[in-house]
Amino acid sequence: MLYYLFTYLDKHYNLPGAGLFQYISFRAGIAAVLSLLITITYGNKLISFLRRKQVGEDIRDLGLEGQMQKKGTPTMGGLIIIAAILVPTLLMAKLDNVYVILLIATTVWLGLIGFLDDYIKVFKKNKEGLAGRFKIVGQVTIGLVVGLTLYFSEHVVVRHVTSANEVATSVMKEEPETSLKYEDIKSTKTTVPFFKNNEFDYHQLTPWLNENYTWIVYTLIVILIITAVSNGANITDGIDGLAAGTSGIIGLTLAIFAYLSGRVDFSHYLNIMYIPNLSELVIFCTAFVGACLGFLWYNAYPAQVFMGDTGSLALGGIIAVIALAVRKELMIPVVCGVFLIENISVIMQVSYFKYTKKKYGEGRRIFLMSPLHHHFQKKNIHEAKIVTRFWIVGILLAIISLATLKVR
Repeated sequence: MLYYLFTYLDKHYNLPGAGLFQYISFRAGIAAVLSLLITITYGNKLISFLRRKQVGEDIRDLGLEGQMQKKGTPTMGGLIIIAAILVPTLLMAKLDNVYVILLIATTVWLGLIGFLDDYIKVFKKNKEGLAGRFKIVGQVTIGLVVGLTLYFSEHVVVRHVTSANEVATSVMKEEPETSLKYEDIKSTKTTVPFFKNNEFDYHQLTPWLNENYTWIVYTLIVILIITAVSNGANITDGIDGLAAGTSGIIGLTLAIFAYLSGRVDFSHYLNIMYIPNLSELVIFCTAFVGACLGFLWYNAYPAQVFMGDTGSLALGGIIAVIALAVRKELMIPVVCGVFLIENISVIMQVSYFKYTKKKYGEGRRIFLMSPLHHHFQKKNIHEAKIVTRFWIVGILLAIISLATLKVR
C-alpha cells in the first residue's frame, strides 16, 4: 500500500525520498525491520493474552529431560508470525504481483488450518487436534491453487533477453529489463542443482502424453512438495527455537535466489533463468525472515511461547511456494535438509518398527526416539545445544545451495 502511495507522491508532488520506494532493496529492508519490530513489540502482548485465556500446551510425558516443565507454556504463537509477515508485505509489496498474491493466500490458508488444529487441541481438549484427512485436504487445496496458477497464469513466465549487449550496459539499475528486447516464454522448466545443463522440463516426465496435459503432472508435483515441506516444518517444531531458526535460514537463502533470478543483469551473469516480476518476492521473503528471527526472541530456550501448528504449517507451506516460484524446488532436499532429515527419521523409525514387529513379534527401533532431535535429547544432550547444531547444519546447507549458482 505504501508503495502505491509514495509512487503517487513522487510522480505528482516530487516528494523528497518518495522515489526510494521504487527500489526493491529499500522496501525489502524496511519489510524486514517492520517484521522484526512487530514480532518483538507485540509478541509479549500476545503471550500475556494467551496466558489469560489459558491457551497452554498440553505436554505428553515422553521421558525427556525438562519436558514436563514446559506444560502450560502458551501455544498458537504462530499468530504473531503470520501477522509479522502479512503486515509488512501488505505495506511494502506490489499487491498486484502474482507471486505475492499466491504467498499471501498460502500464509492465510495454512495458518487457518493450523489455527483450527491448535484450537481443537487447546479448547476442545482433543489431543489429536484436527483430523489428519482434513489437514491433507487443506494442503491439497492450496497445492491445487498454487499449481494451477503457476502453470496457467500469463504473468508467470521465463524471459529470454535477445540483446546481451544491452544487459551489460544496464547493470546496477533496479529494474533494467524495461529497455531490453526480450521474449516471454511459458514453460514448466525448473533448475536441477549441480548439473551444467541444469534446466529440466516437467513435460519430459510424461513424453507419451500430449503437452496439453502436462499441467496435471505439474500440479500433482506442486501438491506433493507443499504437503511434504509443510509437514516437515511441523515435525521439526519439537524443541525451542528449532523450526523458527531453521525456517529463517531457509527463507534468507530463497530470498537471495529470488533477487538474483528476478534481475536480468545477475541472472545473465550467473546463467540462470530470468523470471520477471520475481524480485517483488524478496519483500515477502525478508518479512518472513524478520518474523522468524523476531519470534526467536520469545521462542528461544527456554521458550515463553510455542508457534503451534498455526505457525509451523504456514512456515513450511510458505517455503515450498517460494521454492516453486523461484524454480528451485528440486533443491528443497538440500536447502530444507533439516526438515528432510527430521521427516526421514520418523519414516525410518515407524517403518522399521512395523517390519520388525511383523517379522520377530517385537518392534525394534533405529533411533532412541524420533524425530531425530528427540534422539539426541535421549542421549542427554541439552536441547539448546541440539538446536544450535541444527542451525549450523542449516547454514552449511544454505551455503551449499547458494554454491550451486556457480558449481555445476
